[in-house]
Amino acid sequence: MGQPIRAAALRRRAAAACAALLLVGLASGTGARAAPAPAPEPTPSPSQAALDPRITEIMRKPEYRHAQWGLLETEPADGRVLHSLFPGQFFIPGSTAKLFAVSGTWRTLGTDHRFVTPVYAVGQRTGATLTGDLDLVAQGDLTLGGRTRPDGTVAYTDLDHTYANDFPGATLTPENPLAGIDQLARQVRDSGITRVDGDVIVDSRLFAPDPGLDPTPTPLIVNDNLIDLLTTPGDRAGADARLDWRPKVAPYAVTSAVETVAAGKPTNITVTTTDGGTRIRLSGTIAADAKPLLRTAPVTDPAAFGRTALIEALARAGVRVSADPVGPNPAARLPRDYDGRPRVAAYTSPPYEQYAKLILKVSHNLGANLGICLMAVSAGGKQCEGGFPVLGAFLDRAGVDRKQVELLDGRGSNPNDRSTPQAMVQMLAYWQRTPDARLFREALPVLGVDGLLAANCRSCPARGKVFAKTGAVVGGDALNNRLAVGGITIAGYLDKGGGRFDTFYAGVTGAATPTADVADILAVSNDLAQIAAYLQESP
Repeated sequence: MGQPIRAAALRRRAAAACAALLLVGLASGTGARAAPAPAPEPTPSPSQAALDPRITEIMRKPEYRHAQWGLLETEPADGRVLHSLFPGQFFIPGSTAKLFAVSGTWRTLGTDHRFVTPVYAVGQRTGATLTGDLDLVAQGDLTLGGRTRPDGTVAYTDLDHTYANDFPGATLTPENPLAGIDQLARQVRDSGITRVDGDVIVDSRLFAPDPGLDPTPTPLIVNDNLIDLLTTPGDRAGADARLDWRPKVAPYAVTSAVETVAAGKPTNITVTTTDGGTRIRLSGTIAADAKPLLRTAPVTDPAAFGRTALIEALARAGVRVSADPVGPNPAARLPRDYDGRPRVAAYTSPPYEQYAKLILKVSHNLGANLGICLMAVSAGGKQCEGGFPVLGAFLDRAGVDRKQVELLDGRGSNPNDRSTPQAMVQMLAYWQRTPDARLFREALPVLGVDGLLAANCRSCPARGKVFAKTGAVVGGDALNNRLAVGGITIAGYLDKGGGRFDTFYAGVTGAATPTADVADILAVSNDLAQIAAYLQESP
């Protein structure tokens, strides 16, 4: 088994494994090793005998000896069950829980819903001077223009920057994360205001942030409430590494003591923060032949950050604000409402279906949790927990048996989250009865093509024919120096040709890896992707 490792280190490794599993699989293939003696077969159900033998072979691997498998595949026309294995049993969903949260938000807000974030002039205006405040009223816009392409679609990469601290290879989209803020500033200038004798205030009263949702959504979100830190090797070993970071907003400041080391040497970069998170320092090493390495640091006060960002953007646009740009957000100055106040700027987002695509393709945790809060707002509430009754009512209308779903967040990370295969398939089947069936299906990762399934099955026959959300909950097993699989799941659609898309779910709970190596967890993830591929390939 190798040398034992400390429990704390195992917990850290397990957390990284879970993040990695959500992001990428191994290369094409089953991730098979030298085969030990076969484990006992899973307890059969009446229809398991019809499974592709390659699927049964995966389920019999030693790491699944004490595990429980769930599987369900149905035809779209009449819901006829093609394959079934414990369809009514609870499994830990991981990020496949996002299918519920995103579906509820999508249908509550509407496919074409656009977030309109306004700026109001509060005070007296004389010519080009406003004596008073500019108030930006946050509307829960997930990206505020920071990912919007010129054609109005939302950009994403297969390995999103929100996972950069957990797994190497995360990359940035090229869009300016301050694009929406800059547009608002230009509109203020175009309205004729060039001077503000007063302050800029972010109105974050849309909903109250709920620490029970991790990551915690806020009404104003800029760059996912993160500072991106990109380190590139220097020209030679011994040289200082190059650093770039964004978005550059005061008082955040970044310094680097990362050294370039010889090619092939370890890359190990640590990020530390002080002064309430506004002083960020990188230290460590990066190999001369390494690719640029992305890390992130949190924005600790999104409202104050947004206030400063807007004041700085106004200066760039030619609008002078008398207030100090750096400091707390003076929310106590906000008016009761904006009736009769002139709106001097507004940023309009892409339609929600574009945000849903972002959330599902990259497993965007903040966006999934944000949906819970937005559903609460739709019902007139300000406490995010008020979103769950809205979600429940939607599931009832959609024909999903809500008693087969247990959720305490939108992303699928709470220890209490559970779902049955049947409920997942009911959710997927609902979309097939709507005009947005294609939009929803294509918002999911596509096997071997994009999103979290981009690296799986790149050369297999099922490439491009499986549209599915993945999920994982992984923890450490310090007693046995290995990793414990709470649940690894995949659910979505199988393109069977001729316009037929079967709904399916596959998941395993209670598995264990041979060692504490993260690669062992990735192999389990790959097994689930292979099962999906074999289901698609089977007649």
